[in-house]
Amino acid sequence: MSPSRILVVDDEPSVTDALQLILTELGHHVDSAKSVTEAREFLKGAPYDLVFTDLRLPDGSGIDLLTLIKSDTPDTEVVVMTAHGSIDITIEAIKGGAFYYIEKPFTPHQVTTLVQRALQFEAIKRENRNLKSALMGDGDDFGIIGRDPKMRQIHAVIRTAAPSDASVLIEGESGTGKELIAAAFHFQSPRAEFPFTRINCAAIPQELMESELFGYRKGAFTGADRDKRGLIEATAGGTLLLDEIAEMPLHLQTKLLRVLQERKLRRLGDEQEVSVDFRLVSSTNRDTAQMIREGALRKDLYFRISTIKVKPPPLRERLDDVPLLANRFLEHYVEKYKKRIREISTPAFALLMRYEWPGNVRELESVIEHAVLFATEDKLTPESLPEELHSSQSGEFRCVIPPYFTMEEIEREAIAQTLERTGGNVKRTAEILKYHRPRLYRKMKTFGLRGGADTE
Repeated sequence: MSPSRILVVDDEPSVTDALQLILTELGHHVDSAKSVTEAREFLKGAPYDLVFTDLRLPDGSGIDLLTLIKSDTPDTEVVVMTAHGSIDITIEAIKGGAFYYIEKPFTPHQVTTLVQRALQFEAIKRENRNLKSALMGDGDDFGIIGRDPKMRQIHAVIRTAAPSDASVLIEGESGTGKELIAAAFHFQSPRAEFPFTRINCAAIPQELMESELFGYRKGAFTGADRDKRGLIEATAGGTLLLDEIAEMPLHLQTKLLRVLQERKLRRLGDEQEVSVDFRLVSSTNRDTAQMIREGALRKDLYFRISTIKVKPPPLRERLDDVPLLANRFLEHYVEKYKKRIREISTPAFALLMRYEWPGNVRELESVIEHAVLFATEDKLTPESLPEELHSSQSGEFRCVIPPYFTMEEIEREAIAQTLERTGGNVKRTAEILKYHRPRLYRKMKTFGLRGGADTE
């Protein structure tokens, strides 16, 4: 562990001396203060990597000091010390941004382990921040944000297949970024200097779709007072995106198939064919196999348009990408609306990570835009998030587990916090955690935990 700057705040000399000895032996630079006032003077200098603060101080509380530190230097990790262990205090401290708490008396091993975890967490946050800053310019993500393995696989497919003229089919739920992927295939190809034409087949009335796609000659129908090129012809040299292709009428699917095979089309009312040069990218949010079974999509057309198949995962299957996406959207809307917002708070992130995201990335972007507009502080808080993110948590109990815990420590915290929330009711705790009561009693004995009466 590399040396770090650590501040210890406690009015008991035995505590500050013990921590100073332990932390100095670990190679860290350590300062100590006896009060909030004295700590403020230390905090005016170079920022600390970690602060240990007692919960009760002569001129204030550790929670007050925690709030001050997180306001001025949000990257500084804070550990709250207390001789009066309480789950409520733990939850309050962690919601306020504390890394964790430690009960007195503590052992050198506890301190060493906690310091290591806190400093690792701070380093990872710093690395993630640097990654976020470089994300849009790293040259290989094509503006498609995501470090999930499934997204990295899509990046690889784009790099490999974009230079070709092979047709692409993108299947995925609404809001998963299908249009962005289609654009990446175009702009990473030799056709990038030519048009990228996007057509939503579900948005064009069926009676107008043929003339929009294939064009018409003057006099072909009432109102056709001039020749008009269709969108396929207008894409000359570029890429045509047919979004929701399964919404195209079957007779037009047949006509499109012929165009793809022969690279020629005939405008409505015209006897002559014209050559066309374009690459086709199609997309749909429906199950193509089911559409073929139902007769809504021609099987021969499906084979023609799906030389390359891409399926972006829904956001709920790549929740680790939520922080990257949320921070990118935060940067965009802070700049757009000229707001002074620095970050997304830990409690707000907790709500974002627990939500199911039925609208996927598009919904996340909308949520962040809403939060930026309604934020009243210099960071996004749960209060600035839309109501649906809160209501999705109603009636649901979730434990507060700090990062870098072992499985044994996670289990102890889950049991301890559930007992606290149920008033020590072992039966109810067992039901919530889905333990058989004999097993729960054994775990409680192992962890030194006590319950109350098993009320029915």
